[in-house]
Amino acid sequence: MNLSYLAAEAASRGAPVRAGLIGAGKFGSMFLSQVPTIAGLEVTAIADLDPGRARNACRAVGWDAARIDACAYLEDGSALAARDDVDVVIEATGHPRAGIAHARAAFAAGKQIVMVNVEADVLAGPVLAQEAEAAGVVYSMAYGDQPALVSEMVDWARAAGFHVAAAGKGTKYLPTYHQVTPDNVWPHYGLTPEEAAKAGMNPQMFNSFLDGTKSAIEMVAIANACGLTVPSEGLAFPPCGVDDLAHVLRPRAAGGQLEGRGMVETVSSLERDGRPVFRDLRWGVYVVIEAPNDYAAACFRQYGLPTDDTGRFAAMYKPFHLIGLELSISVLSAALRGEPTGRTRAMRGTVASVAKRALKAGEVLDGEGGYTVWGKALPLDRAGEALPIGLAHGVTLRRDIPAGAVLTLDDVKLGADPVAELYRTALATSR
Repeated sequence: MNLSYLAAEAASRGAPVRAGLIGAGKFGSMFLSQVPTIAGLEVTAIADLDPGRARNACRAVGWDAARIDACAYLEDGSALAARDDVDVVIEATGHPRAGIAHARAAFAAGKQIVMVNVEADVLAGPVLAQEAEAAGVVYSMAYGDQPALVSEMVDWARAAGFHVAAAGKGTKYLPTYHQVTPDNVWPHYGLTPEEAAKAGMNPQMFNSFLDGTKSAIEMVAIANACGLTVPSEGLAFPPCGVDDLAHVLRPRAAGGQLEGRGMVETVSSLERDGRPVFRDLRWGVYVVIEAPNDYAAACFRQYGLPTDDTGRFAAMYKPFHLIGLELSISVLSAALRGEPTGRTRAMRGTVASVAKRALKAGEVLDGEGGYTVWGKALPLDRAGEALPIGLAHGVTLRRDIPAGAVLTLDDVKLGADPVAELYRTALATSR
């Protein structure tokens, strides 16, 4: 509750928190736009494959010339982590292999790290969190992104003594979206390819939001951080508005649609026939809580909390998430409190690669949001040897795969891959 005061105090001491950003894309740019108005926070270095793009991003978000010139611009994220003028590393590349390397560089340099890179977290989060703890640094989810926001809501609910029935987010979803490719993604966003290109929007990245992969990644990250359960058949994406969260997202035994208590799930802003859901939660996050006793259930009613028809389940939600505009909460919390805004505890699930179409031996997979596979959330006891989406980029198929099949680690040529071994270690420590 006093984070801004701690930051202002640091500024008054002449010891502001110094952040280094790796990846100057949309998320990073949104963060950069807020920095000039936050007392006690500075960005001293930015690493990007195109340092010129990073400088231009600073200019585009309104930095003045003095602030732009005072910042260092690099190509190498690991070199940024080693700099003496960086206290907190922000990993915002979205590439799992790069994210793992940058996290380990931060640990080696004794730096706190905020992982915007959820892709890396669901691939090796438990191991990275253990390595951070051994190094005496904070490993944190990124506030503003859904996993950290949901983790905060779950923590609030448990600290207040409520049972968590379900937690997750909203999105735009129809079953046919699993087959969408970067070639036909833009009509779903109401854009032409020309408009998207002019805005600098990456079709593969935006397709990941649409084809279900990003939702799977985020829900698995929440499950891993909060000890929640991943649905046995993957996310169901039930159509649901905010007024119906407590009705829909409760166990089937209580009249809802969930297998049991303590589940992650994503709700759709579209009915299955394409009609918009009334009062949808497309941009928001939620937690459904269950009263632990009759007295608490009565208080729900007395204080106007919307509940299900039993009066025992109620929903709390945030209608929006502000992505990088809120990222400073994580940076300041890591540096000034030594606390993460959510972190992986143990793997409760993985994001399996599913063939979008019939694939042939010798084809090279193109990973998240691409033409070949989409990511499906699965609990560990159902995942088997599934190929995680984070390893499904740039690898060659050993055999033909039918459309809709879950790929396995043995279906691709990985060779002596240290990241694959890290994933196996994360699985072994969680099973």
